[in-house]
Amino acid sequence: MGESFQKLNLTNAYLFAAAMQDEEICRNVLEIALNKRISRVKAHVEQVLFLDSEFKSVRFDVYASDEEEVSYDVEMQNDDTKNLPKRCRYYQAELDVTSLRPGEDYQQLKPGYIIFICSFDPFGKGRCQYVFEEYCKEADIPLGDETQKIFFNTNGTDTENVTPELLHLFEYLKQSTEEVAVRHQDEKILKIHERVKYLKRDRKLEAGYMTMEEYIHQEAERRAKLMAETMVKSMAETMAESMAESMAETMAKPMAETMAKPMAESMAESMAESMAKSMAESMAKPMAESMAESMAASRVAQNILALLEDLGTLPDQTKERIAKEQNEDVLSAWLKLAARADSIEEFQSKM
Repeated sequence: MGESFQKLNLTNAYLFAAAMQDEEICRNVLEIALNKRISRVKAHVEQVLFLDSEFKSVRFDVYASDEEEVSYDVEMQNDDTKNLPKRCRYYQAELDVTSLRPGEDYQQLKPGYIIFICSFDPFGKGRCQYVFEEYCKEADIPLGDETQKIFFNTNGTDTENVTPELLHLFEYLKQSTEEVAVRHQDEKILKIHERVKYLKRDRKLEAGYMTMEEYIHQEAERRAKLMAETMVKSMAETMAESMAESMAETMAKPMAETMAKPMAESMAESMAESMAKSMAESMAKPMAESMAESMAASRVAQNILALLEDLGTLPDQTKERIAKEQNEDVLSAWLKLAARADSIEEFQSKM
């Protein structure tokens, strides 16, 4: 099981989400993170609990909007899942779809911020913050879609363009104690700490945390047991196959030497007989069809010649052409022509 609820730091996703539901805490965190004045905010936490693939932690999405209808999606991130850029894309789409009413113009879309507060360096450059906006690569022109994706690294070492207040917040997030809260006498940090102390005394929140931790623990054990059973089964099957192949090879060699020659001769005879029969069957039908067609064509040609003989003497060249013709349609046409023709010359001119 994890650590006790009272000892949690704000880097814990459960406590962070619970704290950010308090609109005053949410506003203070956003003001420190973005270094700007923010009007009154409305905040809520996504009700669905997203368990990671290894069941080590739970992900909560904190959604907020201020009086100017600017949207914020804030998430505490402790595990480097290597998919944060694509998640930014998805979260931004969600914000846009929910903020634009049917029939409204795209100009009605309000500014949006996707914010990840990470306990690791998501881009490996040592910076405390990484701010992304849409720009033209060639001319360095801002797209103007009024969206930002911001990644905070609470363990960053490059503090360029980072306010002291943000560094104080990072310190408090990692160690949410009275000692750290009063160290810098920062009014916003002190307000956040007072609210966190109140939350840690809330028995319902503590019960929810313990239930969640127990569920994660049980699910992790179930997953581990299932994986172990699968691995053992796979290993057993592999070993059985290997042993069977080895035994078969050992037994097969002497049997093969004794049985090989008779089996080979029998197989050769059987194959020869089968191949001969197959070849005969495959050749017989085309040959029969070809012979039938040839005989039919010959009979039609003979009929044509017989009709033409009644009209006079047929030149040898024309006789040869009629005798060699195999096309049924041509012979049929010539037969009809011979029956209607009044002379050899008429037939030749129309054939």
